[in-house]
Amino acid sequence: MKSVWATTRSFPPAVRLLMANQFAINCAFYMLMPYLAAHLSGDLDLAAWSVGLVLGVRNLSQQGLFLLGGSLADRYGCKAPILAGCLLRTAGFALLGWVDALPALIIASAATGLAGALFNPAVRAALAAEAGDRRVEAFAAFNVHYQAGMLLGPPVGLALLVADFRVVCTVAALIFAVLTLVQWRALPGDGTAADGGRRPDSVWSQWRTVAANRPFLLFSLAMIGSYVLAFQVYLALPLAVGETLGSAGSVATSGLFVLSAAVAVLGQLRLTGWAGRRWTGPRALVYGLMIMGSAFAPLALLTATTDRGAPAAVLTALAVAVVLLAVGGAVVYPFEMDTIVTLSGDRLVATHYGFYNTLSGLGITLGNLATGALWDFAGRHHASWLVWATLTATGLGCALAVLALSRTGALADRVPRTEAVAA
Repeated sequence: MKSVWATTRSFPPAVRLLMANQFAINCAFYMLMPYLAAHLSGDLDLAAWSVGLVLGVRNLSQQGLFLLGGSLADRYGCKAPILAGCLLRTAGFALLGWVDALPALIIASAATGLAGALFNPAVRAALAAEAGDRRVEAFAAFNVHYQAGMLLGPPVGLALLVADFRVVCTVAALIFAVLTLVQWRALPGDGTAADGGRRPDSVWSQWRTVAANRPFLLFSLAMIGSYVLAFQVYLALPLAVGETLGSAGSVATSGLFVLSAAVAVLGQLRLTGWAGRRWTGPRALVYGLMIMGSAFAPLALLTATTDRGAPAAVLTALAVAVVLLAVGGAVVYPFEMDTIVTLSGDRLVATHYGFYNTLSGLGITLGNLATGALWDFAGRHHASWLVWATLTATGLGCALAVLALSRTGALADRVPRTEAVAA
């Protein structure tokens, strides 16, 4: 952790603030969201369809509006969307704890989703602009803070939940209120606009520019599978735990989440430095995607020999899958974020991030539907290996697609090497 602290301190104040901002955002988010469904169904006695609606509205409003949030950041600078997003989440989290009518809960959920759509692309564009030539290293350190917030949030929320869910929501809202004030005073006032300070003609012209960027579009499509793979920590892997351990699987599932975040927090900077000294950015992406795909190979081999292996063997394979997913994701993330900036030509960076996130969100939704359908099909035919083999093939397919783009010059191998990344 000393290297994380030293690396963070080596960046300008604006970059350090953005990293601390992301840590606090994730800490506040994950201290509340894991317990929201239980509050809605238990404390408020809402029907299951109502709980699904409230949670779905948040996801839809965030994933569907990322492009708009990125466009606003390029048009008005990054500071305004970041502040607006934090204010919206302050209000949304406060409402979630203190209202009980379904319409009000839907409004609160939509506000929290829109907040994420506003500040996520803006934060990443601001980080890229402020970090300059150290973008890869900055995104690596940024991911450490991101994962650390995910790791700390749930236990803090659980401790506050002993008092009341309203206390959890109030504390989370206060964190965002403080973030708003701190960033209002400390963030650069103009921006970090990703287009060199020039205001685009219109939002439509921004979207047309992105839509005409063929290398970027191809890269976005090639990377969708990586998000489907990463999301299996929330879908296929917990399903496998439940199938193996039944009702006792909740503790093991929580352990997998902790393991995933811990690997990223402890290994991110070392992995980025190691990869950057050996490979160009596109090559690091290829190998990282291969690692992510290979995460599911042990499960495929285990279930191919026996439909339901011994619980210890299954849990070991699941732990290996989580570790390899985290390692592969840690290798991919900083080079992925830097590649987006490179392919944007340093123009409309936030809009490119917004489009990329929107497309990834759509890919996750479709990928989850396909994975769930495949899980049911495999279960009926006693062929669990089919799920894991398909996920492995998805990772390898993504790696081959990125390799093909690199070899045809679409990525131009312009992603800078990171010899200076702290090991």
